[in-house]
Amino acid sequence: MRKLLVLLFGLWFAINLQAQTDAEPSVWSHQVNKISDTEYELVFKGQIMEGWHVYSQYTAEGGSLPSEFTFEGAGKDYELVGKTEESETIKEYSDIFEVEETFFKGEAIFTQKIKLLKQDVRQITVNLFYQICKEVCIPKDELFQVSLDGDSFVAEDKQVDAASMTKAAALKLNLKNKHLLNQGDLSEAKEKSGLWMIFGLGFLGGLIALLTPCVFPMIPLTVSFFTKQSGQKTKGITNAILYGFFIVLIYFLLSLPFHLFDSIDSQILNTIATNIWLNLLFFLIFIFFAFSFFGYYELTLPSSWANKMDSASTKVGGFLGIFFMALTLAIVSFSCTGPILGGLLGSTTLAEGNVATNLSAGMVGFGLALALPFALFALFPAWLNSLPKSGGWMTTVKVVLGFLELAFAFKFLSNADLVGNWGIFKREIFLGIWIVLFVLLALYLFGFFRFPHDGPKQKLSVGRRFVGVLSAAFGVYLILGTFNFTNLKILSGFAPPDFYSITKSENDCPLGLDCFKDFEEGVAYAQEKNKPILLDFTGWACVNCRKMEENVWSDSKVYPLIKDEYVLISLYVDDRKELPQGEQFDFQYESGRIKNIATIGQKWGTFQTINFNAASQPYYVLLSPNLEVLNDAVQYTDVEAYADWLRSGLEKYQLSMNK
Repeated sequence: MRKLLVLLFGLWFAINLQAQTDAEPSVWSHQVNKISDTEYELVFKGQIMEGWHVYSQYTAEGGSLPSEFTFEGAGKDYELVGKTEESETIKEYSDIFEVEETFFKGEAIFTQKIKLLKQDVRQITVNLFYQICKEVCIPKDELFQVSLDGDSFVAEDKQVDAASMTKAAALKLNLKNKHLLNQGDLSEAKEKSGLWMIFGLGFLGGLIALLTPCVFPMIPLTVSFFTKQSGQKTKGITNAILYGFFIVLIYFLLSLPFHLFDSIDSQILNTIATNIWLNLLFFLIFIFFAFSFFGYYELTLPSSWANKMDSASTKVGGFLGIFFMALTLAIVSFSCTGPILGGLLGSTTLAEGNVATNLSAGMVGFGLALALPFALFALFPAWLNSLPKSGGWMTTVKVVLGFLELAFAFKFLSNADLVGNWGIFKREIFLGIWIVLFVLLALYLFGFFRFPHDGPKQKLSVGRRFVGVLSAAFGVYLILGTFNFTNLKILSGFAPPDFYSITKSENDCPLGLDCFKDFEEGVAYAQEKNKPILLDFTGWACVNCRKMEENVWSDSKVYPLIKDEYVLISLYVDDRKELPQGEQFDFQYESGRIKNIATIGQKWGTFQTINFNAASQPYYVLLSPNLEVLNDAVQYTDVEAYADWLRSGLEKYQLSMNK
């Protein structure tokens, strides 16, 4: 139970953790020092990635979990001589647990002396349980098979053949000035703003959910219950605020399973944005959500769940009773909130950064927007009189949401097409579908057709006409953009890239630039032309990659630099094309894990991880033709910063040439 609580605390504070692909945050090894025929010294050494830390065996109780060794056979085959000794540690007070914690950074070394009780014992099994933390804490187990004779022990049954080892070795670059890669911070502000953007999207989704028939009528009823049934005004306000807090808590708790998945494999959630079948599944789910908003059927959780929660709130009473009331609201309103939450999940998979963290931020924003009215109207009950009456306008809100769900659905279908390189869902086709959707939405709002759950036909309201005009205007904007009368920069990352076009099939590089899709070919060309390299780790389904290309690369301060001064090498880490059979191989990471490299994306994703210790896209590196790092690596940033970065790299390259 304590381990679970510590993990949950870590998840709550995980706001900046960058997902890592296959690069373990710690790598362990062991050695044996023979003291005598019966005495040995066992040394366990962990190399800890920068920014992470591992807790000592002797960290204070009541804080984070200590490291724990289990020596199998101790007391029977051998005995432990003294305590397990540790290398230098760091002590720091924890505001979370209010204790002074002890931990390792950079390196952890544990030393344990043993004395044999049986002379024939030649191998010892040792298990290490530990937490490795970087704002979020991941519990891990390390198994050591220690040979007292000094023989090596292979943990995995699978062996890497010589051909695979040769291909794997070719991926490792001999980079010069590699220390420069981690000195930049151009992306930090963008990453933080991205998290706030997801929170804002969640908050906006919650505000929209408030306007639906499942939630809006419950506001005055619930507030009246708390203010009138509690006996005292102060108690009623307190209960309403507590009710709102529990709403936020419930939606935050819904995101926790995604953190647990993420702690097992940090890329489980990120694969949603690049896996063909998952994108197709999301496409079908969003179509299903859309038609529920159109009134053809209703999504509901089992009514027995709501009945049980409602009954529990009455029986239990007090704080727990209010919690069950909030849970009842979440269940009853699912038919309206479910599709919106589905859209929130979809948007987090397309955003930069840790998907689980993004989802938590969005869920908290969503819950906060739902909770605020209950607290505010309890504090100011006179405001209830200004609330509009329930009516047909709420059905209109659901239909508008249905059209937005359809538009979002085709984004996932576009992802599948891009990653699969099908060449079917080109930019013009995608835009054509969106044009049809927003024109249909405008026609609906102007009353040209109706859906099954629409009430009697009434005079169009000012608000409905206004949204209809906006929808029609957006449709016209899309038409102009399709025929290149205007740019569609506000759709950067949503529509397929400009080069993925019916009319521009001769060049599949961004903005018509010349680029290489193979690293070695690009380096050879750079050496021939004596030009520096812009190494671009990107993805077909990477939203922020498209934003950078269409908003930053296209700028007059940036485009000429890339076009004329650099050799562009774009490596797509989500490319699902299979490598030729002769180029496929097994790659063994330092942790001992073996991964089969069968696709182009797997090759370049592994290439990025082992050389640059990074997994996110976009990720840009400036190199000289002889693989000298010219500047810090950057990710999603703005025009000015990116242009300065390119110019700085070019100046350093020219200086090195003049030496």
